[in-house]
Amino acid sequence: MDSRPGSPRRWLPPEGSWRYHLLLATAGMLVLEPLAGITAGYGAAGRHGANYIQTGAASVASMGGMAVLLQAMVWMGLPAPPAWQMALYLGCIGMFGVGVGMLCTPMLVDRMRLPFPSGLAVANILRALTDPVLLRRSVRLLGGGIATGLAAGLGAARLPLLGALEFSASTFGAGLVVGARIGIPAAIGGLIGVALQPWFVSIGWLQPGDPPRRIMYLLALGAIMGAAVVDLALVFAQALPRARRQAADDDDAPRPAAGDWRRIDATRLVLWVVFWAAATMACGHWLLGQPVFFLAIAVALVFVFSLVNGISVGVSDSNPISSAFVVTVVILAALGLREAGVGLMAGAVLLVATSVACDMQQDRSTGRRLGTPRVVQFRYQVLGIVIGAVLAVVFARLFMAAYPVLLQDQTLLKAGQQPAEWSSAMTYKFVGVLRSLTEPEPHQRTAIGVGIAFGLVLALLRKWLRPRSFVLDAVVLPSPYALSFGGFVNLPSALWLGAGGVAGTLWASRAPRRRDVPEDMSSASLFGGGLIAGDALAAVGIGVASLLAVLT
Repeated sequence: MDSRPGSPRRWLPPEGSWRYHLLLATAGMLVLEPLAGITAGYGAAGRHGANYIQTGAASVASMGGMAVLLQAMVWMGLPAPPAWQMALYLGCIGMFGVGVGMLCTPMLVDRMRLPFPSGLAVANILRALTDPVLLRRSVRLLGGGIATGLAAGLGAARLPLLGALEFSASTFGAGLVVGARIGIPAAIGGLIGVALQPWFVSIGWLQPGDPPRRIMYLLALGAIMGAAVVDLALVFAQALPRARRQAADDDDAPRPAAGDWRRIDATRLVLWVVFWAAATMACGHWLLGQPVFFLAIAVALVFVFSLVNGISVGVSDSNPISSAFVVTVVILAALGLREAGVGLMAGAVLLVATSVACDMQQDRSTGRRLGTPRVVQFRYQVLGIVIGAVLAVVFARLFMAAYPVLLQDQTLLKAGQQPAEWSSAMTYKFVGVLRSLTEPEPHQRTAIGVGIAFGLVLALLRKWLRPRSFVLDAVVLPSPYALSFGGFVNLPSALWLGAGGVAGTLWASRAPRRRDVPEDMSSASLFGGGLIAGDALAAVGIGVASLLAVLT
């Protein structure tokens, strides 16, 4: 056996060979359990292989979750297209989303350096697995976090106390990663919604008994959009003169080395995006009979929400994808859309592409920390999209056959008729807004506009005053991105993120800084990343066990 550092075990194929990539793709798409063994087997270079595995798996999971679109069709009584047509349509949108995600990566991941809590958690795990020194330093914290998250995730369904508190180990863990400057504003956002609930009822924006987030999510998404306008304008304003100076200075400079992990072919990437955008509209129009105008508007909105939602994911680990879907339908309704079926198919473009793009940015934040080549990572994402598009249709039919409760239109059920499990929250929101096409609600557009204005003003004040004190930065003039998290979730979730943020900041302030570990591998982030991973494992285990119990 070759004992050189970083050399693979004898039973593993040579790194970079076709058999190497076949092994990683198979492990990522079908069996994740070998990840640790394969990663450790390749030594320090194994972190890239493991990143390829989780990248492919994330693509499959992101696409597989789009089964909610077929569930929405059933709820609304719409005729479902043939399975191959739906899979092809979803695949075209997913390919488009991968390209848009890559276009957004240099801005969100490289320039803005957003934390991407889940991306950091994955990077910490992979670095620990491939570095003996880091493994010894981090195994207790990382392993303890995974065990705690697993126990909390499994116990939430069985222990009444955890259920009553709506404790989420992954949300608390994300708070540990991002710290109090993000966690506290998120909690404040949730409290603002509760405080304004009576006023929203009085002006007709909410009905008595409605949760605050039924209107707060529109305000929150608008706030992100307003703040993003300010940040993106500054980025472009700074980048243009710099690009001109660099072009003047680098006319005779050699091109970057082929091995540069960040290198991408910009021309090919743009052509990829243009081709799959056209393929999406062609497939939607010729195969599914949807109007080109609304498909084109949805394609254009993907670029907006890939940035807006990408910022939200990067800051708080929350992708308000269903909120973006609702806003898209509201915009299409303002442009004359009145058919629910057209709204669903056009909204699917935004839903699938933005979901994929944001997940890809999360994966590339992991890649930035590990130095993983982006071109190869892109290929694994594409492979995952192909498989995930097929599985989305398969999952929809399998789960709706195994759980007939999923066929019930919950938007028409009374409170006492709502199922205790399988609340189908995302489908509920989709169908609710699509049904409103026949009964327009102007206050939704007003709420989005108010949110945009609020986010714009708050972002401008922060740029002007540059708050440095903790109270000013986290409470008086908090980040609109962090504040918006409280509008997307129920109050307990916002409070748990805030509690995790406070705990993480206190932990970091008391723990000694180690120089033998990367700067972003603090004790709090390691334990928080373990909580996220453990909670995810618990969710997967419960889902698989429930499905097997029904099928057997």
